[in-house]
Amino acid sequence: MTFYTQDNYHPANSVGFVLHKAHKRLVADMDAALKGLNVKSQHVGILISLLRRSQARSTTLSRQLGVNPGLMSRMLDSLEALGLLMRSRDRQDRRAVNVRLTDVGRATARRIRELTPEVLNARLHGFTEAEFVELRRLLYKLIEK
Repeated sequence: MTFYTQDNYHPANSVGFVLHKAHKRLVADMDAALKGLNVKSQHVGILISLLRRSQARSTTLSRQLGVNPGLMSRMLDSLEALGLLMRSRDRQDRRAVNVRLTDVGRATARRIRELTPEVLNARLHGFTEAEFVELRRLLYKLIEK
């Protein structure tokens, strides 16, 4: 089925525009909640992923989070500069870089894990459970190949 044509397409009414706007609002909400922690919403996935395991390779994080390796390196640089994580070369494969949280990084990631549901639930306020389930189903359907 064709949903858009040259005649009915208006950027401000497109699915892409609405998804982008929703994403920007979620990012703004998350960044506001994280302000006191000196991290940004783009760091949440890295820190939470590392909280769940003792260490991970930077390439694994990049793949898992859908971030290109160059951007991942820059984000890891900033988190390392903040003292939240450490990188080291893998002993079996010197080309690979292992990443792990510092004690400060672990405490920060735990606080993020507390804040994230609050931020998301505030944005989803007013949704019924059925609407939430349907929204997730439709978003996953949209990203399937």
